[in-house]
Amino acid sequence: MSKNVLVLADVRDGELRNVSLESLAAATRVADGGAVTAAVFGSKAKDVVEELSHHGADKVVLVLDEKLDQYTTDAYFQAFKQVIEHVEPDVIFTGHTAIGRDVSPRVAARLGCGLVSDCTDVEVDDSQIVFTRPIYAGKAFVKKAFREGTVFATLRPNNIPALEADTSRSAVVEELEVQFAEDLLRTVVKDVVRKASEGVDLSEARVIVSGGRGVKSADGFKPLQELADVLGGAVGASRGACDAEYCDYALQIGQTGKVVTPDLYIACGISGAIQHLAGMSNSKVIVAINKDPEANIFSVADYGIVGDLFEVVPMLTEEFKKVLVESK
Repeated sequence: MSKNVLVLADVRDGELRNVSLESLAAATRVADGGAVTAAVFGSKAKDVVEELSHHGADKVVLVLDEKLDQYTTDAYFQAFKQVIEHVEPDVIFTGHTAIGRDVSPRVAARLGCGLVSDCTDVEVDDSQIVFTRPIYAGKAFVKKAFREGTVFATLRPNNIPALEADTSRSAVVEELEVQFAEDLLRTVVKDVVRKASEGVDLSEARVIVSGGRGVKSADGFKPLQELADVLGGAVGASRGACDAEYCDYALQIGQTGKVVTPDLYIACGISGAIQHLAGMSNSKVIVAINKDPEANIFSVADYGIVGDLFEVVPMLTEEFKKVLVESK
């Protein structure tokens, strides 16, 4: 049975995040011939209409209000709720990002709908939607079937491949004016100060080079950054490195940090505490570099290198440079 699916597009600094395109792919799979609608908030929402169209959106609803240029819970809650009431979808997808994790449960609770969070796969089986999500810090997976009513789902980045861009597609565009209850807009964003380094978004990076206490200092992250730059990836860290003030907590990966699923995860000087493994153990390929051959990180690694990261990482960087030069 075909379904109408709504995707809340996640836009940062005027650019569409990859998880929004992945959500459109999941929406197309679930719609089964029904309409796929994307909602975009903010005064510059028109800038991403074409990209949404090319990746599966049949219709794009624009809420061109400057109150939505920066995320605030109150404004997004009111706007998202009104968009849902206008579109009347059967399924609503958001990314499992800071925005999706905050606004989806709030709106779902207000509308009396179900919510499945942190999904790594979505499929249709015998006319019902089946969501797959990790439990017990990624040690097991559970499938949840949904049969009737409206359901929200947040999708973990880097798990559902985005559709190939089809430049022949053109979505219907609609501008929707939403009404805000001003007395409920309790937060105003005056300025945004970014403490994390610029570059590839950690939660969506295909390659992550991560450091632990073994990097020994803030300067110890420099060779990791060089390797990440060569591979077009991002730098992450364990909580131990963050607690030691080697880097900012914005880079923390683990149970109390970001959960990532890159194609390649290179763990440098990380022992492999269970809290850290919860944030990266579902990476497609894991390479561990550690002087201790008994380090727990090797238990989840596909490839292990026993050695000093300050010797191994520069060697890897040089070898990758050679390979990339030869491939051009």
